[in-house]
Amino acid sequence: MYRRAYALLIGIAAVMGALAILAAALLDKSLADPDGFLGPSWARLPLLVGGAFLADLLPRTLWKSRMHPREMPGVFLARVRTHWTRERVTLVVTGVVCFYITYVSYRNLKSFLPFVMGETKYDRELHLVDRALLFGHDPAITLHDMLGTGFSAHLLSYIYLWFLPLVPLALTAWLVWSRNITYGYWFATSQCIAWSLGTLSYYALPTLGPGFQYPWLYEGLPDTPASSLMGSLFYSRDNVLHSGIEGAVQSVAGFASLHCAITLLVALMVQFTLRSKVLKWVFWVNFVVTLFATIYFGWHYISDDVAGIMIALISFYVGGVASGQKFDKHGLSSHPTATTSAVPVEQD
Repeated sequence: MYRRAYALLIGIAAVMGALAILAAALLDKSLADPDGFLGPSWARLPLLVGGAFLADLLPRTLWKSRMHPREMPGVFLARVRTHWTRERVTLVVTGVVCFYITYVSYRNLKSFLPFVMGETKYDRELHLVDRALLFGHDPAITLHDMLGTGFSAHLLSYIYLWFLPLVPLALTAWLVWSRNITYGYWFATSQCIAWSLGTLSYYALPTLGPGFQYPWLYEGLPDTPASSLMGSLFYSRDNVLHSGIEGAVQSVAGFASLHCAITLLVALMVQFTLRSKVLKWVFWVNFVVTLFATIYFGWHYISDDVAGIMIALISFYVGGVASGQKFDKHGLSSHPTATTSAVPVEQD
């Protein structure tokens, strides 16, 4: 049953939150809110939950009523009765709150990394692995030569940065519109597992990433939004480490690539829970292009991407089992074993 995913969601959020609070106390630092543009946390969480609610009801009400004010209340209430059941509301509230706590804790634990690990870094070792895998060639230079540094750089940049809105949009989509409640729990649980494993990987093998450790390899690239982001992160890290600025986070850590992990996780969820072949192609291509972009701009080493792929596969499977999915013996398809909202499922 998906109740295992419910318990796992809450458990991950509680552990991540506790670790962030403990680390802040031991380091004598305050927890930072990296996404504070919506106001304080006590106001932001209701806004996020309310936003998910309105994202479903407002466009549907306007469309179904054909903009006739008299029709709107009936359309609105009908959707609430049929879609916003107690199960759905529980899923949305639990998913948003647990993901938010997990993500904010992840950002703070990532920010604390240099204070905990000091100068310990494995960039040289992973860079040597990269060169060994390509028989002495640097992966970034190889991609620059293959793809060029003009139009391709700008295209890869925008696809790479698409990750930022993709994370909340994808989570909202599965929480609000999943045709089976278990699919929403599957995705939310898998997301929280992935961010938690990513945090663990930073402490297990701390790195800066090739773009920060070997910046001269990327001097031939044009100015793009991705390069601007890298510059911004560099100065934010310097301010946090050397200027002692409180209330800010440093967001530089290479191993493992959560860009690869999350984009692969989304592609797997689309593959297993949606019927649209177009969407399946779109998100598989998005994953592959994002993978190349992480190397092209110097965000990650090849090992980082491999680790990110492993995190996605583990998170996807564990989240699936916890939410009541049954995988076939080859792992290429699944079906839910919990019944919700009149969705037919195969019998075990």
